[in-house]
Parts: sequence; C-alpha cells; structure tokens
Amino acid sequence: MGHKYTAIAFTPEVKKVQQENRSRAGYQGFEQGPDYNHLLSQNEADFIEQRDSFYMASVTETDWPYVQHRGGPIGFMKVIDANTIGFADFSGNRQYVSTGNFRNNDKVALFFMDYPNKRRMKMFGRISLVASDDLDTLASLENPAYRANVERGFIIKIEGFDWNCPQHITPRFSEEQIQKLVEPLILENDELKKQSASTAKPSTSLGDGPLKLVVSGIRQLTPRVRAFELRQPNGEDLPKVSAGAHVEIPVHLQSGEQVLRHYSICSNPARRDVYEIAVLREEEGSGGSIAVQDQYHLGQEINIAMPSNHFELHAGSAPAVLFAGGIGITPIKAMAQTLKSRGTDLSMHYTGRDIKEMAFRDRLEREFTEQLSIYGAGARMDIAKIMADASQDSHFYICGPQALIDGVREEGRRLNIDESRIHFEHFNVSVAADAKPVKVFLQKSNKALFVNADETILDAMLDAGVEAPYSCKTGDCKTCAVKVLEGSAQHHDNVLSTQDKKQGIFCPCVSRANGDELTLDI
Repeated sequence: MGHKYTAIAFTPEVKKVQQENRSRAGYQGFEQGPDYNHLLSQNEADFIEQRDSFYMASVTETDWPYVQHRGGPIGFMKVIDANTIGFADFSGNRQYVSTGNFRNNDKVALFFMDYPNKRRMKMFGRISLVASDDLDTLASLENPAYRANVERGFIIKIEGFDWNCPQHITPRFSEEQIQKLVEPLILENDELKKQSASTAKPSTSLGDGPLKLVVSGIRQLTPRVRAFELRQPNGEDLPKVSAGAHVEIPVHLQSGEQVLRHYSICSNPARRDVYEIAVLREEEGSGGSIAVQDQYHLGQEINIAMPSNHFELHAGSAPAVLFAGGIGITPIKAMAQTLKSRGTDLSMHYTGRDIKEMAFRDRLEREFTEQLSIYGAGARMDIAKIMADASQDSHFYICGPQALIDGVREEGRRLNIDESRIHFEHFNVSVAADAKPVKVFLQKSNKALFVNADETILDAMLDAGVEAPYSCKTGDCKTCAVKVLEGSAQHHDNVLSTQDKKQGIFCPCVSRANGDELTLDI
C-alpha cells in the first residue's frame, strides 16, 4: 500500500489533476513499498504534545465539511500509543456540531500547526466518544492544572498522517513566545546602556588599509547576531562589490594583538552607500567576534583593504539553488537579491539549529515568499531531493558548517553534477584534528620553521616575520599559493587545479605535508 495518508487523499480524480499538472510522477513512489505514515514515531509524538491547539474537520449528514478549532494547555492532545491519540473536549458555545457529526460518521481530519517554525502535520483518523463510565480513560485525558469544564473525551485511531512543506505559512507567536524572544535583548540593552553611561568610547581608528569607513549603524538581529553598517565618513559611494564579496575587519583581541577577521557583505550589492556585515558572537571561538561586538560602536573608524570576492555568482541565466546554514546566510542573502534582480530562477534553503538565531529570516520570508524554505527546530533539509529536483543546468551555492558543504558536495558526486556548478564558502577553516607537526624550510627567506600540529603553515610563516601574501585563509582564493621544492604536499584547498598540483603549487593556509618536512619557494 505504501504511504497511508496518500492512499486516502489521492483519489482517482486527485491523481488525474496531478497528471494534468505534471506532479503525478513525483508522488507515485509514495504508493509503493511497505505501509508507513500511520504509526507515530517519537518525533511526531513530541510534535503533537507540544501543541496548544489544532484544527478538526468532521462531515455533516448533508455531506458538508465542518472545521473547528480546539485549544487548551500545551499537551492537551495526548499520545496514547503509536496509533492512538485522545483529548478532553472542553465546554464551548454548546452547538455540538462536531459531536453530532461524529455520531453519524466517525471520520476526522486534523491539522496541527507550529506557526513560529512554519511546520504543520495533517492527519486522517477515526474518532470515538469515550464512554461516560470509562473513568480511567477520561482521567488520563484531563489536565488538572487547566481550569475548564471537561464535557467529554475523544479517542482517535490514526489512519494516516503527513508533514506539509513550510511554504506560505506566516510565522505567528504567542505572547509567551515573544516574551522569551525579546527578554535576552532587553537584558542586553540594559547592560549596554550601563556600559555606555560608565565607559567613554574610544575614538582611535583601527587598521591601516586604504579604505576609510565609519560604523554608521548597529542592529541586534538575534540574541547572538549583531549587524554593523559601514559607510564612508564623507558619504561618498563605496567601491562597487558583487554578491559573495567580503571585507577584512581589524579587531583588537583580549591579548592586545590586532588581527583581521573576514565577514561577508550581506547588504544588497546594488547599494553603493553602505556595506553591512553580520557578526555571530561565539563565546567558544578565538575571540574575534566577541571583540567586534564589544569594541565596535557608532562612529568607530576603521581603515580596511578593498573588498574581495572568492565566492562569485555564475554568469548567464542558469537557475541557482542556494544553501545556507546558520550565519552562512550572510553571502547567500546578497546572492539571492542579485539573482532576483537579474530575473534568474532561484530557490533558497536556510537551516539553523535554533530559529531564534536565524538572522534575516523575517525579511527573507517577505522578500522571497515563493523561493525560500526554512528548516529550524528539528525540521530536516532533504539535500538529495532538493538537488535531484533541480534543473540539469542549475548552479549550487553553499555557505555554512562543513557538514552542510560536505553533504551537498557528496550528493553532487552521486548525481554526477559537474563540480564546476557547485560553489561553496567556509565560515573558517581550522587545523585538522589529526594534523602532525612538520618542519618547513623557506628557501628564499633562508628560514627553518617548526610548525606545531595546532597551527597552519601560513600562520607559522607570518609569525616568523615572512611577508607572505594571503587573503581568505580558507583555501578558496589561491593568494597564498607557493611552490613546493622538496617533500610531498597534502592538499586541503578548494581552489587549485589538478595541473596546479602537478606543478607543485601549494596553499599553506590549509594544506600540510604527507611526511615530516617541506621546502617551499618563498
């Protein structure tokens, strides 16, 4: 039988309409294989028991559908077992339409909605009234903490259920949910006000690059993500950038060291008046994000290098599929805006562990209503289906955690998608856990370095005072590439061609040695 929900919902006429609209082929697989989608897993059970309302449809004796809303405390719909749910029916307007309908027809349809996370589950079942003398069952359905009169109890045997896609669900939040969302912001705002009142803001300029900018705006996007607007002090147009570009921001670490941190320009590239960056505060990171959020203030002047781009969009009209994980939305947002302005077909898939920390989610939902899919609070992104459904000339862009990048690349290989159509950018790159120490001799500099297991060869070169060129530090730009004169290279970059590697070209920002020693031409 296959998918139990579709066995009920996909009647012959429904299948005809699917055929007419060319969606039939995509659903035929549901109707094959062993029965499923009629027994609740722990995931469905948890979802149901977290709801404080649902919609319930019955059928009248005049063959009209009748829909009612049922509400109560969180968890008032009880999961009894994998095939059975039940609820206490509280006093309402005393029309008893649903109760009367169920005497004649025990079929029921339910909708469970999770508006904040744009999730919904639909269900078919057969409903029965709990006998008035079945006191144990009635007691199991009651919620002693909820003061409402229970008139009856209902038990529903599940015939089939299905999850709907999140498109067209407008997020809505209860008063309690909103309070939880804004409470950290209120506390942080109070703390910032205290700091502002007691601490004089430093006026010193940071960095020594040719492009002078000033922080002209600061916005708290989520409890941990803060956006900074950067403009020229005299209000002139900024150098033009393309989607995927980034800037190197100077920061002072707690140690006193001034370092550069890369942040994608997430504002619309069509704008010439401002660059916007979004910084995720990482308490367990290297300290750069904390320094930016703690030190950058309105009026702060910085001097930076010109923006650069190692994550360019493709030319032409081929469609694009965009994947973003967490703060990886920053370049993807700019890409989506550019593609939309071009009139290029696009779809955007944005995932995050906590929907409260998904920056720009609200504005992206408004701007890309049809093209955006959000995956949060346990909702799973089906990379295989997304890529399989994409047109054969689509380009794929990924920015996010390594697991997301690896997942898309692996699926691309399985589908025989040309690697030139899969583009990605890392948040950052750390030294591999299994990296070994290596001795590196720099022939032109006449220096011998011992590179520890937890540092990159490029960082060791810079620490030794070698003027080595570099930009991204993630193996994506080729700026730091040098030639290997002796030793065997272990490549971890994403930019060198097979020919480059045959010629001994090497990216010291991410790559290592297969042996204990390397000699580089620098």
